[in-house]
Amino acid sequence: MNPNLIAVENKIARSLSTRSECFITHPTELAALKSMSLEEIEEFALEHGWRAVSRLGGRQIQFYNDAGARELMASEV
Repeated sequence: MNPNLIAVENKIARSLSTRSECFITHPTELAALKSMSLEEIEEFALEHGWRAVSRLGGRQIQFYNDAGARELMASEV
């Protein structure tokens, strides 16, 4: 896994532990995410119980907690 992606994952997890949404806008963080396809980003988010939405033509990606994603992951186990 890309080291920058690990850092982005940690940032999102920290942010979503206290807030309802996290916007990724830093160019380095966006580059780590854009190295993945949209399907991979969605899968990455679902694995953590999040949802991902591309905003502003891809210049930012919003992550937010999603109870439905958590239920989906729990039902697959």
